[in-house]
Amino acid sequence: MALALGGRARRLVYGTLVHQNGCLHKQTGSDRFQLGEAKAIRLLPRRTNMVQELGMREEFMQPNRELETNYDFLGEMRQRFLRFKRQKYLPEIEKFQALAIAQSPKVMVIGCADSRVCPSYVLGFQPGEAFTIRNVANLVTPVQNGPTETNSALEFAVTTLLVENIIVMGHSNCGGIAALMNHQSHQEQHSSLVERWVMNGKAAKLRTQLASSHLSFDEQCRNCEKESIKDSVMNLITYPWIRDRVKRGEVKIHGCYYNLSDCSLEKWRLSLDKNENGFHITDREIWS
Repeated sequence: MALALGGRARRLVYGTLVHQNGCLHKQTGSDRFQLGEAKAIRLLPRRTNMVQELGMREEFMQPNRELETNYDFLGEMRQRFLRFKRQKYLPEIEKFQALAIAQSPKVMVIGCADSRVCPSYVLGFQPGEAFTIRNVANLVTPVQNGPTETNSALEFAVTTLLVENIIVMGHSNCGGIAALMNHQSHQEQHSSLVERWVMNGKAAKLRTQLASSHLSFDEQCRNCEKESIKDSVMNLITYPWIRDRVKRGEVKIHGCYYNLSDCSLEKWRLSLDKNENGFHITDREIWS
């Protein structure tokens, strides 16, 4: 999960940190960053995981805190909101007033909390089309693990809103998966909240290490990102109210992997083998 300079538009940043040859170097001078500009992502190494980033972000921010007073964050948010109202809400006021009364989305999306991967933005959902929950590394835990904010949202989406499709959407360069791959089992007693959460993907990590130990760490992370999505898709079937609806053809389950580097989407579908009464991940497609 790379460090993005959100909330620092239209101001100069002095003394930035630049990654070179595996190390962070301080670089003086001035560069003007706009909100969301892609080059800001290069401030952290590709291998940075979420746990490392928490510390590195604090180190980076400390010498620049005095500059934050020059940027009116709330003023920027106000302008964005008013622009939304003027350009989107008012021209479609009947649609938004209908949404104020009720929602009836056909899709449930479980996405990652990463700021670069907004499901509605990437997949083009409009307000009211997708019921969405996001967590670190887009994990779905099995029903026997107990309640989480993700499965509570799933229950509401499936049993009350009656969504017809569930999508688990992961992505490349995921800091949560990097933290999972970096984590050592003997450190569990001293793990951070992030590390304890991503350990829900331990099965995907072990399979990845077994099958691709000869690959680089980055390549192993890419493989684990996809394996984790597949595990989350299969974990959905542990919930009886999802499994029964899938068997009746009322709900379809999909896995998606968004590649940040080339803007491609790899997609899978959960299929039911009626002869064996089992479930399989099939129909791999790549949209590019």
